[in-house]
Amino acid sequence: MAIKEVIRNMEKNMEKAVEATKREFSELRSGRANPRMVEGVRVNYYGSPTLLKELATIGVPEARMLVISPYDPTSVKEVEKALLQADLGITPINDGKIIRLVVPPLSEERRDELIKMVKKIAEEGKVSIRTIRRGGREDIKNLEKDKEISEDDKYDAEEQLQKLTDQYIKKLDTLLEEKEKELKEF
Repeated sequence: MAIKEVIRNMEKNMEKAVEATKREFSELRSGRANPRMVEGVRVNYYGSPTLLKELATIGVPEARMLVISPYDPTSVKEVEKALLQADLGITPINDGKIIRLVVPPLSEERRDELIKMVKKIAEEGKVSIRTIRRGGREDIKNLEKDKEISEDDKYDAEEQLQKLTDQYIKKLDTLLEEKEKELKEF
């Protein structure tokens, strides 16, 4: 295993950690309608749990409204039932053909709770990145121990790994700032 391969693997894993954090951020309700809020809801469609995004189009006609149009009009009741069970804190409005979700504005208290949650999620992402760095350092030390690389190469690789870590932690900080700003907006 060459140094470049170790670094490449660490970078891939760090990118995955950032993506996971992004995904968790997107699932938090921020007072603004976002299709990701409901895409993962499972609907009992003819006896099998199916993702809502596979059963319907999800649109955002206004900043605070989602419109869900099931492809199969007979599934509207099941979609509504699944949305109620998903505990989104939003009551679906069913007109027989489509379902509307009106996202209420956030209270100051709820906004503060969400900001704390966002900070916690970001910190978990940073911990993941640091754990990946630790694994990379171990791999680099093992390469040196097995005499595959020199001591100088080890230090250079560790420096590269640290720069990579700093870069990805900075990405998480930027994501955190953006999400906090979004939460404070509404």
